[in-house]
Amino acid sequence: MTVPASTAATPKYLDVSESLEAEVQTGRWDGGKMPSVRWVARHYRVSAVTASRALQVLRDKGLVRTVERSGSFRQPPASADRWALVLRTTAGPWQADTRTLARAGFEAVARRRPMHLEPDLFPAGFAADDVPALTRQAKERGVRGVFLLPSRACAAEMATDEALLAACQAEGLAVVLLERNLRGDDRVLSADLVAVDDVAGAACATRHLLEGGRTRVAVVVASPTSSHYDRVAGYLVALHAAGPGFEPVVIRQPDGLAPEEAALKLADEVTARGLDGVVCYADYAAAGLIAELTARGRAVPRDVAVVGFDDLPAGSGAVGVTSYAYPAEAMAEQAVRLMAERLANPGRPAVKVQVPGRLVVRGSSAS
Repeated sequence: MTVPASTAATPKYLDVSESLEAEVQTGRWDGGKMPSVRWVARHYRVSAVTASRALQVLRDKGLVRTVERSGSFRQPPASADRWALVLRTTAGPWQADTRTLARAGFEAVARRRPMHLEPDLFPAGFAADDVPALTRQAKERGVRGVFLLPSRACAAEMATDEALLAACQAEGLAVVLLERNLRGDDRVLSADLVAVDDVAGAACATRHLLEGGRTRVAVVVASPTSSHYDRVAGYLVALHAAGPGFEPVVIRQPDGLAPEEAALKLADEVTARGLDGVVCYADYAAAGLIAELTARGRAVPRDVAVVGFDDLPAGSGAVGVTSYAYPAEAMAEQAVRLMAERLANPGRPAVKVQVPGRLVVRGSSAS
């Protein structure tokens, strides 16, 4: 394809950018990946430099955004749905990795279907008193629904999540929970929920350890949340299926411990109970346990095999944490689907959708 001949006053890259913009405005590439510089150069029979400058014009106009190592993507039209993304991840050295993983799933879905994500409308550390004003501002920005990963940290954070749900209801904003229900024992499902299949994940991790010859396997949890209860359930299912002779050991870590203190106390429990396999609720708990056991002269996995959850990037180094991977993109796809269903039928009962992950075996449990 060729573009109209440039005049002296119109550089060729502007002609190309105008042609691309016309296609963008008609809906081509909506929410999807824009063509590469090489494609533009070949399609419009121009140099790579000209093609690159043409795409830069679209970026400068806000029609295209660039994602590092992924390419350029068409910005959704103004009429596309706008969602708030509130990720109340647990504070600690791995908090950024956890947030990035959950957010990446939604960004991947947004590249395929037109939508606007607003991940910064509710700033980190907001409190219950801030919720009404923040929710009202979100509504004024055109947000129609909120994807919420609730905090599991403590009762005060739980109260903030409860305030957020109440404010969303008052403003008419739909809510879909991610990974877990609000903190609390025996809590009725607070809103639609998309979760990893934690029962299957813990069962898979436990079977993996048992099949590797481990005979004293425990599961570690840390909060009264649905995801941790599901992991205990999956662990017990696998232990029961293995037959008699396997004693269940459930270790509950108290709230508020610093990572180093939590690892120390967990290693104490593992040593005192003579455990040779441990399923931890998260990769960072598994990594902390591995470091503390190693410091005490216990070899991983020879003496104790360890499995975590989420498959965070930091878990792939050093010994390498075997982990049940968090299916971020599939979770986001289901969450967006549930959001659309909730908006279409606001009166239906809350539902829970479980998304399977997969076990990634690394050195912490390899035989």
